[in-house]
Amino acid sequence: MHNPKFHIFPLSILNMGIGGIVERIFAGKWIAGPGIKDAVRRTKQLNALGMSAIINYIGEDLTDKREIAEAVSTNLRLINEIRKSKLQASVSLKLTALGLRVSKSMARKNYNRIVGAARRRRVFVWIDAESQDTVDDAISIFESQARRGGVGITVQAYLRSGERNLARLFKKKAPVRIVKGAYKESGKIAFDTRKETTGNYRVLMREAFTHLREFTVATHDDSLIKEALELNRSHRRRVTYAMLNGIRNGYAAELAAQGNSVAIYVPFGTRWLGYSLRRLREESHLVLVLRSLLGG
Repeated sequence: MHNPKFHIFPLSILNMGIGGIVERIFAGKWIAGPGIKDAVRRTKQLNALGMSAIINYIGEDLTDKREIAEAVSTNLRLINEIRKSKLQASVSLKLTALGLRVSKSMARKNYNRIVGAARRRRVFVWIDAESQDTVDDAISIFESQARRGGVGITVQAYLRSGERNLARLFKKKAPVRIVKGAYKESGKIAFDTRKETTGNYRVLMREAFTHLREFTVATHDDSLIKEALELNRSHRRRVTYAMLNGIRNGYAAELAAQGNSVAIYVPFGTRWLGYSLRRLREESHLVLVLRSLLGG
């Protein structure tokens, strides 16, 4: 006789192929949906709970000029919609979606266009995390606009260059978003273990408390969040705690209810497969996916 308590996943998921499982997990739970209206709907839900959104139009490593133009156009329309709907939201851009794989000048031109539109509409813009070979160009492009405000950049703790990159950004006094990182790199470039990455994250976070007035702690790691909360009792910085859409929603809402600034990273778009598979390659994210399926 069938005993349902031995089935961790719903039978509908067990009957899917791997592609169906990935789509069910990410396109259904982690990703807002294919269009801007889906990102807006999710952001309104988060805003109602006292949280903001960091919205990302999924796509990276684009080389087709039509696809790059479409990515630029979508981000411009997203910025207009954020302003029109009076959303508490920022936009996070991957520079390889704006043409960085074609040329740095193309990415810079498209980035400047989006940032210009965002400034006029008072929408904050992040440069998102990507693979190590993009980091120097990303910081350079960021620095060209940082002085005027309204922009921030992501620093990845799993990279051995993370502390050096952060020190370079201190000079601009601009907001940074510290993440662990979700790309595959060699041991010469990145730390090999979760323990090392977490240790380096702690170093970067403490440095940010010392040198910056405003930054974002983007992690689901209880120990890091608790340490940040404790450090801020004495440092009194403008700290935002960021998490991925669909992961630890309850905990994020609790932090917001306690008076903390909380932002949820909300991806949308049709290019969800590459994003999803990259997340799944990370052991820590795989654990989070399983937990989110079981309880959200």
